[in-house]
Amino acid sequence: MAALVLAGCSSGSSSTSNTSSPGASSSGSASAAAGGHQLQSDYERVIGDVLPSVVQITTANGLGSGIVYDDKGNIVTNAHVVGTATAMTVTLANSTKTLDATLVASYPDSDLAVIKLSSPPGGLRPAVFADSKTVELGQITLAMGSPLGLAGSVTDGIVSATGRTVSEPGTDGSAGATIGNMVQTSAAINPGNSGGALVNLDSKVIGINTLAATEPEGTGGVAPGIGFAIPSSTITSIADQLIKNGKVTNSGRAALGITARTFFDADFKPAGAVIVSVVAGGPAASAGLQVGDVITKLGDTDITTLNSLTTALASLTPDTKVTVTYVRDGQSKTADVTLGTLPTS
Repeated sequence: MAALVLAGCSSGSSSTSNTSSPGASSSGSASAAAGGHQLQSDYERVIGDVLPSVVQITTANGLGSGIVYDDKGNIVTNAHVVGTATAMTVTLANSTKTLDATLVASYPDSDLAVIKLSSPPGGLRPAVFADSKTVELGQITLAMGSPLGLAGSVTDGIVSATGRTVSEPGTDGSAGATIGNMVQTSAAINPGNSGGALVNLDSKVIGINTLAATEPEGTGGVAPGIGFAIPSSTITSIADQLIKNGKVTNSGRAALGITARTFFDADFKPAGAVIVSVVAGGPAASAGLQVGDVITKLGDTDITTLNSLTTALASLTPDTKVTVTYVRDGQSKTADVTLGTLPTS
């Protein structure tokens, strides 16, 4: 989960005189009440439309959520929900009966996986996925899933931000996947929500609920109202490839075409990412970067560790031209690199 430092703020309020006539005040109250009833009706409609498409997934190591992807029994979820399991059970939203499912394929680099029901029942309700480009700041969102095992739960909020790059925690304490272009939402996301649907008021899935931010080191608690979802366009691109090919052939993620590690300076402080190997004919090689070069900046972003380089790349797309600042033989140099695509194997 992303570790965030939150600063509190407060705002004062002042009273003002109300010169509206009683009639105008009554009319305003009636209008507000009508608007509230309409919003409630919208919520009820969306829940009725989408909740039947959200399932609970149970593996030997825990549970999470998933979204019915098609009427053939394919279900998309987070890779970390599946973990190493190749078999699991699924409970549909409108049933208490568990159904057997098996893993189709998983792509941990984007934290996405597809599983398939062994015997898909009739009447499956595939979800409808939105175009991520239509997601805007302030849109109302509903998060659906099985938080803490409470199947069919719904929370609400708004789109708080788009284009976030977030690094997930690894299972062994190391860094997990770094995912770019995530949707930030204020809808509550709790353990068990992972793999569930983040939905707009058009009854379309705009993302998969993936993780919530945590408080700074020392507290470890979940930061309320800060959750992240993988955007719908990434979901459909990766899921389609997993279903068709059993693997991802085009990650859609930017790469320099190198392997690297964190570089430490004479004071043993992280000071960049040193290139360990360069892919022949790749983006870095074509720009003249060499083994031993220490990358200190990618575009305008300072690079102090391998993780910071990975995070910076996750926010970019293949074919983007970016200036790489690096140190070679004690001298700072720059190179313009056209980014490639992250290999999938």
